[in-house]
Amino acid sequence: DDGDKDRFVDMACVKLEDGGGSDSEDDRGRGRNDSDAPLEDGTKVEARYRGKAKYYPGKISRVRSNGTYDVAYDDGEKEFGVKREMIKVLESSSRSRSRGRDDSDAGDGIGEGDKVEARYRGKMKWYAGKVARVRSNGTMDIHYDDGEKELGVDPSFVRAVKKSSSRSPRGRRDDSETEGGDLEVGSKVEARYRGKSKYYPGKISRVRSNGTYDINYDDGEKELGVKKELIKAIGGGSSRSRSRGKSSGPKVGQKCTAQFKGKGKFYPGKIAKVNSDGSVNVDFDDGDKDR
Repeated sequence: DDGDKDRFVDMACVKLEDGGGSDSEDDRGRGRNDSDAPLEDGTKVEARYRGKAKYYPGKISRVRSNGTYDVAYDDGEKEFGVKREMIKVLESSSRSRSRGRDDSDAGDGIGEGDKVEARYRGKMKWYAGKVARVRSNGTMDIHYDDGEKELGVDPSFVRAVKKSSSRSPRGRRDDSETEGGDLEVGSKVEARYRGKSKYYPGKISRVRSNGTYDINYDDGEKELGVKKELIKAIGGGSSRSRSRGKSSGPKVGQKCTAQFKGKGKFYPGKIAKVNSDGSVNVDFDDGDKDR
C-alpha cells in the first residue's frame, strides 16, 4: 500500500487476507467505498479545505466534468476543483432530505414574509429577522431586525419563530404588532429613536407601503421608515379613537400660564415646544422665553 513492489516473494513470507485477489472484482463492485460515490449539486459534505487534515462542513455547489467539485463552506469560504478523496458525504444527502429531513433543516414550511431566526453567516448565535425571498434552490434572503441583510442563507440555518407570522390573520400576532392596533397618519405613538432602547413621544406623519412609518417626534426630531416593532401606540391608538378621549398633555401652540424661571408668579404665554422628558418651552406674551 505504500507504493513499493517486490517480485518472486516466497509464499512462506506471505499471508492472504479474506476477499483479496483479482478474482474478487465483482465483490468490490457491489460495495463501493463512500469516497468513490458520485456527488451532486446541493449535497451536504465535509471537505479538507486546501488539502489540510481537518474537515469543514459545506455543500457541493458545482460538479465539474473532470470529476472534481466546487464546495461552498458553511463559514462562507469557497473552494474550487476539490478532489473526491478530500470530500466525505454527511449522513443525509440532498436526495434523501426530501423524504425525511433532519430537525436541523429548520427551513421547512417557511415562506416569504415569515418571521424567523437565522444564524448570521453560519455562526452559532441566532438573530431575529424576516424572510425577504425564497430562492429556487431552497435558500433564503433574510432581512434582520437590526438592519443587516443576508442573501442565499441555507435553510438549515433558519428556523421559524414560534409565534405565527403576520401573514396568518387567524393566528395571534406578535404583541409588538398589535399594541395600539393599526397605526395611521396622526396616531400618537412612542418610538425607539434609531432603534435604541428608550421610547420617545411623537406622531405618525406617513404610513409607507413597505409597512414602516415616518415619525415626527414631539421634541422636533424626525425619523423615516421606522419599523412597526419599534413603535407603540399611546392610549390605544389611532386618531379616530383619540377623538373620544383626547389626552390632556401640552401641545405646541397651546395657551398657558407659567412661572418664569421657576419663580412664584404665573405669567401668560404659549407652548413653543414639548420636550422628550415631558418639560416644555414657553414663549411669554411679554416677549420673554423660558426653557
